[in-house]
Parts: sequence; C-alpha cells; structure tokens
Amino acid sequence: MITAKKSLGQNFLKDQNVINNIVNSAQISPEDLVIEIGPGQGALTKIISQIGCKFIAFEIDERMHEKLDCLVNNNVSIIYKDILNVDLKEELKNYSYKKIKVIANLPYYITSPIIEKLILSDLNIDEIIVMVQKEVADRFSATNGTKEYGFMTVFLNLYYNVTKLFNVKNTCFDPIPKVDSAVIKMTRKNNIIFNITNIKKFLTLAFSHKRKTLKNNLPKELWEQVLPILKSKGYSDSVRAEEISVDDYIYICNQIHI
Repeated sequence: MITAKKSLGQNFLKDQNVINNIVNSAQISPEDLVIEIGPGQGALTKIISQIGCKFIAFEIDERMHEKLDCLVNNNVSIIYKDILNVDLKEELKNYSYKKIKVIANLPYYITSPIIEKLILSDLNIDEIIVMVQKEVADRFSATNGTKEYGFMTVFLNLYYNVTKLFNVKNTCFDPIPKVDSAVIKMTRKNNIIFNITNIKKFLTLAFSHKRKTLKNNLPKELWEQVLPILKSKGYSDSVRAEEISVDDYIYICNQIHI
C-alpha cells in the first residue's frame, strides 16, 4: 500500500461513480490524445487506458511505478516528471491526433500554475477536465457581477468556456481532505483575438484591490483611455472589476495601449 504524501498534495480518488463520471464527461474517442496529470495509483488511468486512444500520464511520484507501469502498452505512456517542468510541445511532437484532452485530479496548492501552463503551452488543448477544490471551481466558473468572479475567472474564460460539472464530497478520497471538491470542464474557444501580455497586465491592475472601483485601481493615464470605452458599453465610471464581462475585457484591451 502506498501512503499519500502531504508534501505532494496527494488525495487518492476512490469513488468509482465519480471516476466513471469524469471519464464519461470527456467523451474520449480513439482519435484523441489524452493527457492525465497526477495519475497517482491509477484510478482514472485504468479506465482511460482501455479506450484505445493515445494516452500520456505525467506522474511526479516515483513510488507509483508498481501501480502504473503495468498499464503501459503501445498507446499508453507513463512519464515520471513534474508537469510544471515539462516541455509539452517537445513531449508530444511525435504524436498524431485529432484533439487533445487533459484530465487531472489536481493538487490544490498548484492548481492555478498547472492550468496556466496548459493554457499557455501553445498546444490548443481542446478540453481540460479537472478536479479542483470546490471554492476554486466556483471561482473559475463564476459570472461577472458575483463575488467569486476575479482575475483567474477572466483569464481562463479568455480561452475556454468553463462549466462546473458536479461536486465531489471529501469522503470520496483517501486520505479525506478537509474540503469538498468539484469537477470543471473547459472547452476551448475559437478565433478569439487578443494580446495576452496586455490583457494580463490590465487584469492584474483591475483586480489588484477588489473593494476599489476600476478607476481607483488603474493609473490615471490608463483610466482616461478606458473610461470612454466603458461608457460606450454601458458601464458607469464607478464600475468595479468584477462587474465587467470577459468579452468586454477583450474589447477594452484591444482598444488601449498599456
């Protein structure tokens, strides 16, 4: 028996209904390339490896050889590396596929860095289905005008339509974490044009102090550029960052100079 390492944020998924629901939600076909991050003891891996698609799993914990290596075949590869240190384009250069889908039960403490790496990998990943802390799922899938809506909500929704699929009780894991989880599905948007460097700079400023208005978060020169655009979109000059929609952020940042 392999004991979960707290330092790696390991909580092994054990509920078979949840496992089946995650795999089914991905609608994997044999033409897909599936990437699993953090397979652990292989609860999801065992099912996905039987579908017949190209499948790569990245696992940081070398102790998992005994659980995972028996699943390797012509379609299935297990790579024992930290996903944050992997050059994904290099790892995938010899694979042919129609779509890339990512499935992961992510450690809570590195959820955002991993998702950001996937988004900025330039692989045009079609779907990302991840288990995250419930409050994080609520934040990622929030709509403007709600308290959960923030920097990461907008950043993710620049690239993907984010949907919360279902909640997962903490008792579905071993060991049992202190909080519940949820599964989100991110489906890639097409033909959205924006300058990511500019928009990240703008969002960092806009959400720097959530209790303040946008006017008070932006430098005076930038606010003077933004105000007429906001007015044209029907926003008041006392608008807060969480009130502005993702599409309007894209529109604003395509009109201004930062």
